[in-house]
Amino acid sequence: MTSSLLDPSLFHPDAVSGETRTLNAAIVQAMTPMPEWWDVGAEATREARRQGRGPFPPTPKSPRATERTIQGIPVRVIAPIGTPRGIYLHIHGGGWVLGACDQQDPMLEQIADSAGLVCLSVEYRLAPEHPYPAGPDDCESVAAWLVEHAKAEYGTDLLTIGGESAGGHLSAVTLLRMRDRHGYSGFRGANLVFGAFDMGMTPSQRGFGNAKRLVLRTIDIEKFADAFLPPGINRQDSDVSPLFADLSGLCPALFSIGTLDALVDDTLFMHGRWIAAGNPAELAVYPGGAHGFTSFPGALAASARARAAEFLGGCCA
Repeated sequence: MTSSLLDPSLFHPDAVSGETRTLNAAIVQAMTPMPEWWDVGAEATREARRQGRGPFPPTPKSPRATERTIQGIPVRVIAPIGTPRGIYLHIHGGGWVLGACDQQDPMLEQIADSAGLVCLSVEYRLAPEHPYPAGPDDCESVAAWLVEHAKAEYGTDLLTIGGESAGGHLSAVTLLRMRDRHGYSGFRGANLVFGAFDMGMTPSQRGFGNAKRLVLRTIDIEKFADAFLPPGINRQDSDVSPLFADLSGLCPALFSIGTLDALVDDTLFMHGRWIAAGNPAELAVYPGGAHGFTSFPGALAASARARAAEFLGGCCA
């Protein structure tokens, strides 16, 4: 299921399990009648997700989670039981428009417990109310604070970073900003899960189309990008599209992607450029995985979550 090299058999329809086929069909059936966020408004769609009426299953809230404010930015903290081995700076997904730091507690609990990391999830400002560069600025601010204060606050300064979808994008942007603006390249690892790395649209983004509402379609990508980016901005600027950045001197990364994700090219291209820049990188490809598949039940998601936790734990060993 996973490989550091690209195995063509992973992309063959026969590689998709029956469980994953059934799940994908159920996702399409459930999502097809849902209203579009740009029609009903971002806040109404956020509220629907908070109530479990969005495309993803409702996520229980961890009784262990605590809230704090770092540099004026709300952060949700889930600590391991016992002495922490490191820190995981988590950045949630949602197209820079949706999502919240309290909507992935079970995943962060798993990372906290199996990897021994303190997980801090950033409640960055969302578009369209707060377009670029507000979200990236918030993530950078929290990262810079951790570099200075993690040891005193949490007993360790071993830092990792990661996120899903827009969170994968913001994680890559944060790594680059920390290197270029703060002279810090000390992150031990990056967990980049079906991230969007080219805001000008990769071939898979353009080619996915709109016929099947399997979480993320071409029109969704376009609408999210238009909400996030002010008019006239250069979408190939490296602070907007990290695929075009100088990627040298960055940390080891795990890139995870499903084969039925509109962002599949983003991960394949970014993984290749990461390695070409001289950085260690692993590639995990999941047959039949749709965008956001790690949030759904089933063996495919469980495997991806376990792989990510193992990778992050190894980075702080």
